[in-house]
Amino acid sequence: MENIIQGNIVDIPARNIFFGELHLEGSRIARVKKLSDGINTAAPFVCAGFIDAHVHIESSMLVPSSFGRLAVVHGTVASISDPHEIANVCGIEGVLFMIRNGEKSPFKFHFGAPSCVPATAFETAGATLDAAAVAQLLDRDDIYYLSEMMNFPGVLQGDPEVMAKIDAAKKRAKPVDGHAPGLRGEEAAEYIAAGISTDHECFTPDEAREKLVHGMHILIREGSAAKNFEALIGLLHEFPDHIMFCTDDKHPDSLVNGHIDQLCARAIDHEVDVFHILQAACINPVLHYNMNVGLLREGDPADFILLNDLENFDVLETWIEGQMVAKNGESLLEHIAEEPINHFDCKPRVLEDLFIAADKDPMPAIEAMDGQLITKTLPLTADDLVVENGGYVSNVKKDLLKLVVVNRYKEAPAAACFIKHFGLKQGAIASSVAHDSHNIIAVGVDDASICEAINLVIAERGGISCFSGNKSMVLPLPVAGLMSTDDGYEVAAAYTKIDLMAKDLGSLLGAPFMTLSFMALLVIPELKLSDKGLFNGMDFTFIER
Repeated sequence: MENIIQGNIVDIPARNIFFGELHLEGSRIARVKKLSDGINTAAPFVCAGFIDAHVHIESSMLVPSSFGRLAVVHGTVASISDPHEIANVCGIEGVLFMIRNGEKSPFKFHFGAPSCVPATAFETAGATLDAAAVAQLLDRDDIYYLSEMMNFPGVLQGDPEVMAKIDAAKKRAKPVDGHAPGLRGEEAAEYIAAGISTDHECFTPDEAREKLVHGMHILIREGSAAKNFEALIGLLHEFPDHIMFCTDDKHPDSLVNGHIDQLCARAIDHEVDVFHILQAACINPVLHYNMNVGLLREGDPADFILLNDLENFDVLETWIEGQMVAKNGESLLEHIAEEPINHFDCKPRVLEDLFIAADKDPMPAIEAMDGQLITKTLPLTADDLVVENGGYVSNVKKDLLKLVVVNRYKEAPAAACFIKHFGLKQGAIASSVAHDSHNIIAVGVDDASICEAINLVIAERGGISCFSGNKSMVLPLPVAGLMSTDDGYEVAAAYTKIDLMAKDLGSLLGAPFMTLSFMALLVIPELKLSDKGLFNGMDFTFIER
């Protein structure tokens, strides 16, 4: 049976808009028919669907099918999805879990083979994927690329295991994603020459421009914590064929509010040509990753969206493979129940586990930055902290709070340091989402509150928690301690409540739980905390007291 969609058809490659019809037969576009030149002001715009060009689905705290259920409302039809987070917890079985669940949804997930599990040798992860395991994944037709190669020192040094993973992708003609924040000059050129084709970690236009000149594709990222849109959007004027949009990590509440559609609207505000915007949002990822996504051509899968206009990008309808999956702000996809998998072996903690002896000056503190994954190093003296019972504790007046990481895979001593800019005035928050190894991370104003918040997470075998006095709140994440099996909108509502509680405790961060989750991400400089200790990401060494 033929289905006809009428509207102003946006031909992005030809940079043309005409009034016409899409004739659908089953899941395909059988014919694109022009009815007249120009725009019919009474008709919607028909456009290729939006693509999130780099996202860790796990960071939405939703399984893939639930992520897709929310994303289609905003016109997103597909994603380039790195299952790196669950792979660090559950290995290959975690990757296969994501693929199986994603296949239950019409949303088009394109998963990669995680390249860095564990991300470094300086933390405890739940699994290891060596070059043989990566090659095994890349052999699969449903694995589209080698996920972000975070070990850029290994690339520059020609590490045999690292290069074997890259070579495995090259032999299979699959792209290799990059991750090299701050890498410049000859080192950046060498990194790109090794076969690395993208980077989503640029935080200055000069860095991004330099990589673009060397032929790299740059992803403009705007997630819940890391926000680089304002810094990089100007580059889209000059490099429309080599720019894509991505979120990287997006919490469920912000996914409910918007996705790639928001970035398109903001780009219009920056007076970027609308065809440049749509090239980045709809076309470039499909071509670069050889995605199974239609581009409004005859014979293509019927993947498209209907837009009210090309300024606000309000999505009226979303279609995938000839099926309408969202209409007027409501998802037409049903919630899909899922059985969780996990890797969690951790006993409750006691106050003594968090003790930092005040027998010498403290180590430097981590200086967090709202909206960025990078941190700064803040030297401390004994005068900066409070001493209780012979140990250093948080100094709330100076906003120097204790940060703790607990190994969730086996019994081991906890690691602790201090951090600035979380702003809590009371209580503590904790999470088993702690990139990239996903041990338990917590921050708070006193050791008792931190311990309570950690134990709330342990009791659920994964989740995020907030504790203050007699009040506590927990969002359980039974899938690898990263994702919920509940309905996506319910998870978003629950997250909104616990996020609000954290902010009521004094945090001024835009996304305190997301920022917390990155304070253990060792591959992003300068200073981070792993379960093994305070780590200098500039020279990849631990800081000793």
